[in-house]
Amino acid sequence: MRRHDLDLRGLKCPLPVLRTAKALRDLAPGEGLSVRCTDPMAAIDIPNLLRERGDHLDRMLRDDGVLIFEIHRGIGEMPPGETGEDAA
Repeated sequence: MRRHDLDLRGLKCPLPVLRTAKALRDLAPGEGLSVRCTDPMAAIDIPNLLRERGDHLDRMLRDDGVLIFEIHRGIGEMPPGETGEDAA
């Protein structure tokens, strides 16, 4: 499984969850994403995003003020509005 890294340290709500959502849209089902951020709201927002999308939070760690989310893209259906193609 390929794993991608996303460093969002220093960004404030809602940017960490928005950028995580964008990164997940660019992944193939089953691929992994490691997200690092410092915004404490991300501990609520990112797990909620994953539940809504059908993606999986493998683990969440806290290390010296940094939240680390290990995620893998769900294999099921895409959320409404996503086509799996890059619109840009």
